[in-house]
Amino acid sequence: MSNVSFNDFKLSEETMKALFKLRYENPTEVQAKVIPEVLNNKDIIVKSQTGSGKTAAFAIPICERLELEQRNPQVLVLTPTRELAVQVKEDFSHVGRFKRIRCAAIFGKQPMDIQKRELKQRVHVVVGTPGRTFDHIEKKNLILDDIRYLVLDEADKMLDMGFIDQVESIVSLLPRDRITLLFSATMPEKIEDICNKYMRKPIKIELQSKNPTVEKIAQWYYEVEDSRKFNVVKSIIYTEKPESCILFCNTREKVDELLAEMKRERYYCAALHGGMEQGERLHTIQGFKKGEFHFLIATDVAARGLHIEDVSHVINYEVPFENDSYVHRIGRTGRAGKEGVAITLCTKRELRFLHEIEEYIQQSIPQKDLPTEQEVEQGMEEFEDSIKSKPKAKADKAERLNREITKIRINSGKKSKMRPGDILGAITSIEGISADDIGIIDVQDTCSYVEVFGKAGDVVVRRLPQINIKGKLQTVKKVRIRTM
Repeated sequence: MSNVSFNDFKLSEETMKALFKLRYENPTEVQAKVIPEVLNNKDIIVKSQTGSGKTAAFAIPICERLELEQRNPQVLVLTPTRELAVQVKEDFSHVGRFKRIRCAAIFGKQPMDIQKRELKQRVHVVVGTPGRTFDHIEKKNLILDDIRYLVLDEADKMLDMGFIDQVESIVSLLPRDRITLLFSATMPEKIEDICNKYMRKPIKIELQSKNPTVEKIAQWYYEVEDSRKFNVVKSIIYTEKPESCILFCNTREKVDELLAEMKRERYYCAALHGGMEQGERLHTIQGFKKGEFHFLIATDVAARGLHIEDVSHVINYEVPFENDSYVHRIGRTGRAGKEGVAITLCTKRELRFLHEIEEYIQQSIPQKDLPTEQEVEQGMEEFEDSIKSKPKAKADKAERLNREITKIRINSGKKSKMRPGDILGAITSIEGISADDIGIIDVQDTCSYVEVFGKAGDVVVRRLPQINIKGKLQTVKKVRIRTM
């Protein structure tokens, strides 16, 4: 953490209010270095590991600089995975909530028509995976004329996944007088080439050895035969008593196999891998964030881009295939300055891969003796009384933010020729309600949604059904604000 305060950036009242609700206390190191440079309209290259708070580092200053009334998108963020696209979109929405910043996430395995309808409305920020983003550009669903900010997030991962040619194709179509921000954990030669080709005198920011991924995390491994791994997992659970734990496997088949074993033991758990439908994946992530289950069993799809608070333990059920996957896996714990635990189960055959990881992170990972029977038995009783009981759901940061916002549904939309201005005019005609009380107005085909700030929400819900909009009274009701 730095000694800098968010007050030092002279941010707007709306942004400061959102940061307060989101419990952002002081900037992380990357935020302290990046935010002032973005506010000064500089191109930036940031080399930073996972868990450093980099999403807020670009979302906060960009939200400060956006023009609310501009219809076409002003920001394009490219990410390697669908999960990260959704996460970044949510982070932008949270930071920009009181400034009425509208964001859209576009990615594969979701119908193009749904995304096309969203892009037709006023959207300030578009976050997408390269393939789906390029599809929308080709179909002229995504207008690039007014893009002022390009963010390449997890650039090295986009390179690893074979997206870099699509990224270059997209970048070549963007306005030249934009600001470009590139974030990457490593800087391969190809990424350097892109920086040299598409950025203007970029400022380079590198977070050195104070690596949050390694420094705050206790790491060790157990040498164990494949056939005994699940029994060792149970021993770890009983002795470590993790409240929130991710178990990583290398394949979706192994994830499903471990999930079945965990469920047989009546652990509260769920799986996450690339073979699942996108809606199911997002639902699982949200459930884990809310504390609906203790154990998430996942492939490396969960190793990058998932910002989940309070993950106490990571267990590598299998040693990862790639060295940097280890760094990203264990980076799910020990976040935001908190301590975490990362335990790896390693067969004799996997030992050489673990030694390669040690060289890569320039740190020895100690071997520990397996827990004794006495330690396991002692822990079992405590575990049965606490962790094996149904988890208590916890509020995530979005829910804390949403407590002061009322979302209402009006039963008319575009097909009834409803416009945002019609709704705004009707609401502000209510005594004591001004435009400052109104957040995002989303007019869809058959209905419309409006966010109302503070105590004005109850007043609007009560009075709006008595006001003619487009020549008739409307049905108005409160709806739940969904996250993710």
